[in-house]
Amino acid sequence: MKRYLSILLFLFSLASVAQLKGQLPHKLDTIFANEEKSVALFFPNPIRQAITGSEHFVFNYNREKQQYFGLLQATPGAESNLLTITENGQVYSYILKYKKQLKKINYFITEKESVGNEKPIKIAVKHTKPIINKQATRIPNYQKFSEYLLSSKLKNIATKRKKGVKVQLQKIAYNASEVYLVIEIRNNSKIDFEIDYLNVYRTNGNKKKKASYQSLRLKEIYKHKMPSIIHKGQRHKFIYVLPKFVLGDNEKLQIELQELKGSRRMVLETKF
Repeated sequence: MKRYLSILLFLFSLASVAQLKGQLPHKLDTIFANEEKSVALFFPNPIRQAITGSEHFVFNYNREKQQYFGLLQATPGAESNLLTITENGQVYSYILKYKKQLKKINYFITEKESVGNEKPIKIAVKHTKPIINKQATRIPNYQKFSEYLLSSKLKNIATKRKKGVKVQLQKIAYNASEVYLVIEIRNNSKIDFEIDYLNVYRTNGNKKKKASYQSLRLKEIYKHKMPSIIHKGQRHKFIYVLPKFVLGDNEKLQIELQELKGSRRMVLETKF
């Protein structure tokens, strides 16, 4: 009984391995034997272990000194199976049947006939370092310093007005590796002002002389309390956080505010 249980467990493990590989076990070949002749099985590697599922099939092999072949004999009875493991761990499994007249008494087995390997499949797992967004980890710092700036004393650095809308740059502050712009938009017009975009640039040269004029957009890394709309009669103050920069001698800071679905566009420039 223990022998049958061992065989069933082993065959179950082979089925599991085959499923991991994405395929079902192939159909087992049948080897015929009887009590009158010894059927020789030659394996590609020395036999380390072999077992038959029934006592009326006997497979003899050298247990002391591993050899490449074993001899099979049988007495009348129900079919069984043979399970063989070679020294390199390859597993071979066959159906055994009794037959009075044998047409074949020598079987030369190749590695292609192996149903698997006794060693578990090692699945290579590629360990990748988690990608850490450094800017995301600094958001609490941005928020804290932004709140500090909004509550601090401010002054007007530059102003631009158009059709009842006023844009003011009220403060520029450096903290760690960032630059903070305190901006206020006041809507004194009779219609709401919806923001399409607000971009910040470093400019160099005279815009009238296109050949010498250069403009580089500074991509914001955080916006604090940035509104999408300023209703008529209201004003809103917010913070733009940019990567740290220092303007050159001939450079200016430019803030461009564009209205959504409208023609109001304001461009504010300053040298600090």
